[in-house]
Amino acid sequence: MMDTKIEKKQLIIFIIIAYGVTFLMGIPLWYGYTRQLPTAAFPNAQMLYPAAGVMLAYLLTRKKDPQMPRAFFVSYLLVTAILIACSIFSVVLPDMYIGSGDLAVNIWLMILQYAMIGGSILCFICTLIAGKNKREAYGLRWKNWGASLFCILLFFLLHLARFLLAYGLDGQLQLFLDLLKSPGTWIMLLFLPVNLVLSYIAFFGEEYGWRYYLQPLLQKKFGLRGGVLLLGVVWGLWHLPLDFFFYVRPENGLIQLTNQIITCVTLGIFFAYAYQKTQNIWVPVILHFLNNNLAVVFSPIQTADVLQYQEVTWSMVPLALVINMLFFGSFLLSKQFRKGKEAASPLETNDFSSAE
Repeated sequence: MMDTKIEKKQLIIFIIIAYGVTFLMGIPLWYGYTRQLPTAAFPNAQMLYPAAGVMLAYLLTRKKDPQMPRAFFVSYLLVTAILIACSIFSVVLPDMYIGSGDLAVNIWLMILQYAMIGGSILCFICTLIAGKNKREAYGLRWKNWGASLFCILLFFLLHLARFLLAYGLDGQLQLFLDLLKSPGTWIMLLFLPVNLVLSYIAFFGEEYGWRYYLQPLLQKKFGLRGGVLLLGVVWGLWHLPLDFFFYVRPENGLIQLTNQIITCVTLGIFFAYAYQKTQNIWVPVILHFLNNNLAVVFSPIQTADVLQYQEVTWSMVPLALVINMLFFGSFLLSKQFRKGKEAASPLETNDFSSAE
């Protein structure tokens, strides 16, 4: 059993990176918002912080572990540092553009995009080179194909049904049907696997931190259901800087934060269900990717701009709660959350008590 002091040290490092960096980066995000500067780099960078916290904690406390995929961890941390730098420079030096007129591209956003693509490819190569044993030791191995594909397909169908109901209740059912008939929608859907390969590092960033690392710890202390519910709240609050200065304008920040917590609690239940059923961290990574990208595919705008400065009201909150609980929160009643079904804690899979 791992020494309790090491476990606490790892948790402290994780919190400092996952939450400390997030809220410190909220300062330049606020600065960029108040001056109407491009801030699209911030949510992309923030997604990497939870996994970065886990990796740094392991690198600092498991120095002698021969099973650690160090190349993967170091590469990931390097990409995280580049994205942080791009986010800061995008508001400190905002007038750096390539091209002119409608073709002008912000250089920091361009570097971020290339870093995300290059980092995804580099980390994938490092994962393969690490070998099966190292992937297994640190939760990076793909496993349980049948259950994994089932959970991915189920989530996709539930999401479609959720969109159908939401559009219908809003009196815009025909708009949703038109989107389904649009060739552009199907082209975007066909390109999703390619986009996943080129950007998975961001979604892995959240899921390796929340589902692989923190979920088992909270379940161990608060129970299978209680731990997952608490994780949803923790995950939702982590979005606070973005909820006030990116997704909506500050005056609607509290509404967005409330919606965010509802979304994270309910989606977190399904993600936890899928992870416990498959023991495959790549499944919630794919589900997270689908959740974010399907919101763009099935929006009238069909661009990532739909995610910024949304219009929200308190009247939307009860409906969001009911719909999300119906489609995702109800999985809290599944057998995966009964006693003895919890995911193995990453801190208990190996004994690194002497790995200071």
